[in-house]
Amino acid sequence: MSQSHTSFSIWTVTDNKIGMLNQARGLAEAIASIVDNTEITEKRVCPSTPWRWLPGVLWPPGVTGIGTGSDPFNPPWPDIVISCGRHAIGPTLMVKRKSGGKTYIIHVQHPHIPPSRYDLIAAPYHDQLEGENIVPVHGAMHRITPDRLRTARANFKGVFDKLPSPRIAVLIGGTNRAFQMTPNVTKQLGRNLLNIIETAGAGLMVTTSRRTGKRNEMILKNLLKPTNSFFWDNKGPNPYFAYLDLADAIIVTGDSINMISEAAATGKPLYIARLGGNGSKFSVFHQMLYDAGIARPFTGSLETWSYKPLAEPNRVARIALRRLEAKKT
Repeated sequence: MSQSHTSFSIWTVTDNKIGMLNQARGLAEAIASIVDNTEITEKRVCPSTPWRWLPGVLWPPGVTGIGTGSDPFNPPWPDIVISCGRHAIGPTLMVKRKSGGKTYIIHVQHPHIPPSRYDLIAAPYHDQLEGENIVPVHGAMHRITPDRLRTARANFKGVFDKLPSPRIAVLIGGTNRAFQMTPNVTKQLGRNLLNIIETAGAGLMVTTSRRTGKRNEMILKNLLKPTNSFFWDNKGPNPYFAYLDLADAIIVTGDSINMISEAAATGKPLYIARLGGNGSKFSVFHQMLYDAGIARPFTGSLETWSYKPLAEPNRVARIALRRLEAKKT
């Protein structure tokens, strides 16, 4: 899809947290893959006091929340703003107002303010938002594309050659508001991983997050130390995308909707490893993937199946562009 003007401009607006940034950037890149000559500019918001603490629904009209250290928000205004996270709400609505309504504003996730203030909202099904401007999505927006994965594989050429096959990517999150990753939970996960090494001869490519915790990380490292596994030590380039491309199957802990969504975009067998606790919204998402034949619970065994990769950013991008064009006519 090409545009009559020489360039098509998108601002992503976030507080620069990686999870928010990746979702906004993922949708922007999906639009750029459809529209010729798209320029994406990342705008970082450093929220000012007291707005950094207050939910957006409590902000008076006209408050931007833009604090010292933020990127400039000046004209020329972009064709589209894609925002993610509550700190992006004020700046995005300001751009809409100052552009005279010409900038099309999209929010990723539930904004927790009246949805009518946006042109489009891409919100997870489990948030149960309804309205003409709501596009329910399965999981999170992301930056996974075949080209990005192939590039990552090339960047890590030869690094994983000694790992036996099948190669399994193991993406580990950790404790959040809904789940707890305790030492006992970690030991059980480790035992299940050892079981697929023993029964299937699997080679593991493991990465953890800050939420995993040092103690849990050491438990896993000690359990897997005698095996032929690759455990990223957070030094040097991040092999995350290469893991996804090289993996024959992917195991993700159930606390991370972002990582599960990224894994589901590969079309590879996806296992969800349970942690302690029970997040109802997470459970709804997990069950949707089970029912769709995309994912299965991880219990320490490996199977093979296939499904159509979950490509929600591309779907939302096409919907947004259709509605933007309709608005212009």
